[in-house]
Amino acid sequence: MPVIRNPVLRGFNPDPSILRVGGDYYIATSTFEYHPAVRLHHSTDLVHWTTLGHALDGIDLRGVPDSGGVWAPSLSHADGRFWLAYSIVRTMDGDDKDIDNYLVTAESVTGPWSEPVHLGSRGFDFSFFHDPDGTHWIVGVQWDQRPEHPSFSGLVVEQYLPGERRTTGEATVIYREDGLVEGPNLYRIGEWYHLLIAAGGTGWNHGITVARSRSLLGPYQRDEREAVLTTRDAPGHPLQKAGHGELVQTPGGDWVLAHLASRPALHLGERYCTLGRETCLQRVVFDDGWLRLADGGHHPSVDVELAVGSGERAATGRGDAPAPGGDTDAAAGVRAWTDDFDAPGLDSRRWSTLRRALPQDVADLGARTGWLRLRGGHSAASVFDQSMILTRVEERQAQFEAVIAAEPRTPREAAGVIAWYDRSGWIWLQVTFDAENGRHLRVVRRDGAVTTRSAPVAAPEGPLRLRASLDGPCLAFAVAGDDGAWREVPDVHPAWTLSDDHGARLRFTGMFLGVRADDLDGRGWTVDIDRAGVRFLPSQAS
Repeated sequence: MPVIRNPVLRGFNPDPSILRVGGDYYIATSTFEYHPAVRLHHSTDLVHWTTLGHALDGIDLRGVPDSGGVWAPSLSHADGRFWLAYSIVRTMDGDDKDIDNYLVTAESVTGPWSEPVHLGSRGFDFSFFHDPDGTHWIVGVQWDQRPEHPSFSGLVVEQYLPGERRTTGEATVIYREDGLVEGPNLYRIGEWYHLLIAAGGTGWNHGITVARSRSLLGPYQRDEREAVLTTRDAPGHPLQKAGHGELVQTPGGDWVLAHLASRPALHLGERYCTLGRETCLQRVVFDDGWLRLADGGHHPSVDVELAVGSGERAATGRGDAPAPGGDTDAAAGVRAWTDDFDAPGLDSRRWSTLRRALPQDVADLGARTGWLRLRGGHSAASVFDQSMILTRVEERQAQFEAVIAAEPRTPREAAGVIAWYDRSGWIWLQVTFDAENGRHLRVVRRDGAVTTRSAPVAAPEGPLRLRASLDGPCLAFAVAGDDGAWREVPDVHPAWTLSDDHGARLRFTGMFLGVRADDLDGRGWTVDIDRAGVRFLPSQAS
């Protein structure tokens, strides 16, 4: 039997929305403040997955806060088209959230996608339910900004009118409970409407529960079990924070649950999820009408055997149609790769940028054949125009290497390799300049509101080979001339601080490695990058 090895989407790939169309499976995942937005993945067997690209290429997210941006996409299929709902979180400040929800559609999952339809700003985690009776409904979280009221004020449904490209404007609360509930998804299975719910917040207390009703508008009866899926009671389990899920049915009638989870690194006995939240799959069944893990219990499995099932498929409201014509050849999920920058554009299946696409005059692949010329941008505190290319860290042991040619002239020009979480968490080996040391290297680190710099390190002349090595909670750097021997840069740095779990503020993304360039005087200073690549050392989920 085929075996799924979890996580199937490794590194920062949270909030999976799964869909089957014919013999093809698709997963859309959240991207938050990163560009392009809404990452799309494809499989024909649920075991092997490739990254197709992104649905929202060219979206401008400048100004959104860290861990804002595009949240929790919902991918479905109805009326011969793919439907993608998503939220853009523009402000998170105390009790206030400014959120816009949108719908785009396309004949093919690879686009082109339609112009967005605004679905309102009632809350977030909007998903679509396509009722077998032909109606279309949005289900989502309703947000209440009043400080004396629960912020998560209930799960609501609202009808969508596709012919008029609008909602009715009237939402019905279908579910509330005292705890935090979000990430709702509706399914019609037989005579029951099943409401899949993310409960407990997307941290160590995360889980999935269900409620059901014979009427779409309720009332909904909650499952007597505390959770269908959780690891809140198993702090040593390799897949922590398990929750936020969606269902898909195989052609043979079996059910699979896609959910997020995290693989922590340990530092002094504490858990830090540097890789962010990843996507996993579990086999599930309906036992006496209630959703259960096929292997029993409520803990996710690392290895999942796929049964070869049979039987008629149920109408689910998630969409079912013949497979679209054509196939997109996606980059395989290789464990090592190098970009020689000899293509006409950056490969967005590998590289991400912050909040917007880098214009051609900022990331120029034509100025010098076989090199990427990166024009320096704003500081690492900016929510607007940083110049940085980043790739997801997929394993707790990884090495990233880049060859750069950089000749800074002032302390306000710098470039190098960086381990990045967000504007308040990064560790950067940079080549820079000052009058006392000339051209030299430093490790600069941001932790919360505090920035620290190492002592200067002599830089070899000419192009530099820079390396960042991740080993669980620790990060080290090395430097060499383009053809010389590696020399370790002094000190080991706390990679565990680049995680969802460090500090008091809520953080929802994951660690990236990449190259950045700063030109704080805005004089057009550039750095040339000959090649850059990463090697992941395969590790068990444990």
